[in-house]
Amino acid sequence: MNAPEEEAWPMPGGRLTHEDRRKIETWLADGLEYAEMGRRLGRPTSTLTREVARNGGPAGYLADGAQQAADRRARRRIAVKAAEPDERQTEVARRFAEELATSLAGTGLPRTPSRVFVCLLTSDSGSLTSADLVRRLQVSPASVSKAIGYLERIELVGRSQDPGGRRERYTINDDVWLRAWRADTGAHTEVAAAARRGTHLFGSDTPAGTRLREMGRFFARISDHMDDRSLTHTAVADALTVIAALVHAARPLTAGDLATALGWPVRRAAEALDVVGRRPILSDPLTLERLGRGTYAITPRPDRLSSAQREALIASARST
Repeated sequence: MNAPEEEAWPMPGGRLTHEDRRKIETWLADGLEYAEMGRRLGRPTSTLTREVARNGGPAGYLADGAQQAADRRARRRIAVKAAEPDERQTEVARRFAEELATSLAGTGLPRTPSRVFVCLLTSDSGSLTSADLVRRLQVSPASVSKAIGYLERIELVGRSQDPGGRRERYTINDDVWLRAWRADTGAHTEVAAAARRGTHLFGSDTPAGTRLREMGRFFARISDHMDDRSLTHTAVADALTVIAALVHAARPLTAGDLATALGWPVRRAAEALDVVGRRPILSDPLTLERLGRGTYAITPRPDRLSSAQREALIASARST
């Protein structure tokens, strides 16, 4: 039945309201046609048919459930909109990401894994889905899958479930650089072992054997410097902070001096100094020197420059 006051309703705009949905529930129970519902609400018939179809159909439509579903969709749309950056920033960020990916590819990382890694690295959350990566990089899902597999094998990327649990997200771990460092350590060990085998194969007194022996020693030294499973991301960060503090102070300091300046417990500063002492590669091309009375200083490594180079630098400083 058509009530005169309902025929005179204005034509509302915007999204369906909770009150609209209560009316739809009542009208469905009364057997009202979609076209008439649309006329009363001032909506296209298609709006009503979609609304009912995605919320249980004519027999199962409930206004409260339909409103809750609409609210969830609206929250998702708001979240996506809030995450969209300014277009100018997007273009600048895109160019930077491509440049960084090219630089990483120059170190030996394949091109597509480099682009995927940088895309994750420069995202706000540090995690994206496969669909996100496909959309941002304009590559196929198969390319993303292959790149993620490669990055997982070298421990640069991990997986997690999104809050809804329906999709996988690819993430960059906080200790990614320590993982990469340790991966390199394993590779250096393998190279050193292979060079030693080559030395025995060609003979240590042959030109090839001599070159392989020196190569093996070089990579073994790097591996020894880097291979310390007790090191954590925090320990390395503390060691680098202590190095920076000694450089900035430009004078010898004790563990207590460093702790006071950095706002740390003395034990933390002492442990950071110990890490630097055990792993000189952290401070290269500088070196940590332990002086008298428990003081420490950072100085250039003497083996990085020849005597002639050092003398030339001193002479240059005197002449200016």
